[in-house]
Amino acid sequence: MKAIICRDFAPLDQLDYGDMPDPQATGDQVVIKVEAAGVNYPDGLLVQGKYQSRPDRPFVPGMEAAGVVHAVGPDVTGVKPGDRVATICTLGGYAEMVAAPQSRVFPIADMDAADVCALLVAFGTSHHALKQRAQLQAGETLVVLGAAGATGIAAIQIGKIMGAKVIAVASTEEKRAICTENGADHAIGYDDLKDNIKALTDGRGADVVYDSVGGAAFDACSRAMARGGRLLIIGFASGEIPKLPVNLTLVKEYSVVGVFWGNFTRFEPQVYADNMAELLGWYQKGQIKPLIEGRYPLKDAAEVLARVLGRGAVGKLVLIP
Repeated sequence: MKAIICRDFAPLDQLDYGDMPDPQATGDQVVIKVEAAGVNYPDGLLVQGKYQSRPDRPFVPGMEAAGVVHAVGPDVTGVKPGDRVATICTLGGYAEMVAAPQSRVFPIADMDAADVCALLVAFGTSHHALKQRAQLQAGETLVVLGAAGATGIAAIQIGKIMGAKVIAVASTEEKRAICTENGADHAIGYDDLKDNIKALTDGRGADVVYDSVGGAAFDACSRAMARGGRLLIIGFASGEIPKLPVNLTLVKEYSVVGVFWGNFTRFEPQVYADNMAELLGWYQKGQIKPLIEGRYPLKDAAEVLARVLGRGAVGKLVLIP
């Protein structure tokens, strides 16, 4: 099969579009012919050796994929060749075929494969962040940084379903327009961020901040929190891991809360399954709708990852084998 191969940790342009052995349907493994593979920010870090985990090389990146079941192992029940499914696979998604244990395979019926990929990680991350980690309540104010990206769009839509007032933060007028189209009550830039958050909350500050950016934006938000607020740490797309003056959390009585979706899926699989069921229900009712910016050939993975890491992407990008 054709795949994107990371032969060693290196810059993105060193990724290889080449041949790998087809995965085998042994034990509880489900082999899927991939229709779409989602591109995620951590994928770009992983292949450069900059992520929390460092897999043995060579490996195929890609943590989510959707398609048609090609074969199943002897221990698989309830899934058969021809079924349309999706998987959270940790590795292996950037390929024509991928194998995953049945426990990480979900039926998708006639759902669009690219939409499903967005639901798995981007919407899955934002849902877990707002529901379990922030415990967002109706009537609270949610500030979303990096709001035009895949997880940001997800946070806006989910925040509105949960009854929050949503302030989206994005770098350009075009991106801010996309945020309002996806339900944000207000869309602002990064300039004068603290003062603008205070102005839009009548001086009270943000109840919840969804921060996938870090850097100076984190610094501004750390000074614009409401009493009892929750500042969610999602990632550091700015490239700068900020330092927190912890006296602010004492004086303003807010919490800083880490969100590591991968750990959540491993340690709380039933809660994760319940979350996915809720997300799929919202999708089927039309309450959430991923923004798919583009569908690109698998061979273009390096260029697509560069756009995501450079914060040039709007919504979700997927690879099509």
